[in-house]
Amino acid sequence: MPDIKEMLPFLIPLVAVELVLLGYTLYHILTHKTYKRGSRGLWIAVALLGMQFIGPILYFLLGREEA
Repeated sequence: MPDIKEMLPFLIPLVAVELVLLGYTLYHILTHKTYKRGSRGLWIAVALLGMQFIGPILYFLLGREEA
């Protein structure tokens, strides 16, 4: 099994990208009033519970209303 120190150069950027994507998703959800499917509460739950890329990507593909 690889040592955690060997994996850090891969993990740190990955975690940073995840947090930035989650932050932008939450910002977008909270600043917009209309969604293609679901409600604000649903998309916040999906984004937070599916934090590891899946939740935010689902929001941008399925829930985001085009401007």
